[in-house]
Amino acid sequence: MAVFTPLSDAQVAAFLEKFDVGPLHTLKGVAAGTENSTFFVTTEHRQLVLTLFEQGEHEELPFFVDLLDYLDEHRLPVPGPVHDRDGIALHSLADKPALLFPRLPGRHPEAPNLTQCRALGETLGHMHAISQHFPGRRPNPRDLHWLQAMHHKVLAYISPADQTLMKDEIDEFESVLSQYGELPQGALHGDLFRDNTLFDGDQLGGIIDFYNGCTGDLLFDLAIVINDWASDENGHLDRERYDTLLNAYQSRRPLHADEQAVWPIMLRMTALRYWLSRLLVVYVDPPAHDLTPHDPQRFETILKARIAHGALPLPEATS
Repeated sequence: MAVFTPLSDAQVAAFLEKFDVGPLHTLKGVAAGTENSTFFVTTEHRQLVLTLFEQGEHEELPFFVDLLDYLDEHRLPVPGPVHDRDGIALHSLADKPALLFPRLPGRHPEAPNLTQCRALGETLGHMHAISQHFPGRRPNPRDLHWLQAMHHKVLAYISPADQTLMKDEIDEFESVLSQYGELPQGALHGDLFRDNTLFDGDQLGGIIDFYNGCTGDLLFDLAIVINDWASDENGHLDRERYDTLLNAYQSRRPLHADEQAVWPIMLRMTALRYWLSRLLVVYVDPPAHDLTPHDPQRFETILKARIAHGALPLPEATS
């Protein structure tokens, strides 16, 4: 159960009095998630999601509020935070930072079809085109600098061959990326796996969980999506899903020449990012709560597939 701070009906009812959402009807804890406490809240007027922030840097929460407000104002399918009567979204409940969101329709796609891939690609391209003008800033906390600084912490827990692989890959990333100028920048989701989307049939109901959101290379975000959405069980890229996602993305934001040049390296770098972060959770910094960590093997497999087979050719952008 991923409700780490239980709440009573009375606590939530009092909390809701600050907002124009109507009185509490039902409260239900949500058994998903690994970091925060989440509740489904139904009032007489609306269906909402209440999140209590258990971990992370709380001083960074205003960035996430501003980013979600910005994307919501531009009609992206994101849960724009509910603001109280004084225009304030971020509050405290049970001594934890708390945000209230509209509950978006849909379910996570376990095996996304091509229509769902197209919807996600087009929406992500639109989001990135819009996010280049977002004024907020939060440097990417899992970029190449993080890989360089953190990989040594897991070397004792992996095989000598994997130690060499990890160190060689980081050297390769640095060498290749240093040959290019700054790639197109903007606000990123930072963790856009399938389970951070909601689909009502083939309709994209929402993109959720922006708590890895940051600003940086837009290509980094796209590579995370491709590695999760377009990889088969062996880590190989599925041509149809790959082409569908990238064609739809580029219909909204065509890739720059430098982005096209470093695309294979970015796929490898984001695969290593998740291999490393999952190894850190397993061996170095386990979660504060009794939860099963994600398996690092998945992204080790994807990384090795990208090294062995490279990236599929990028489909040409169409106007």
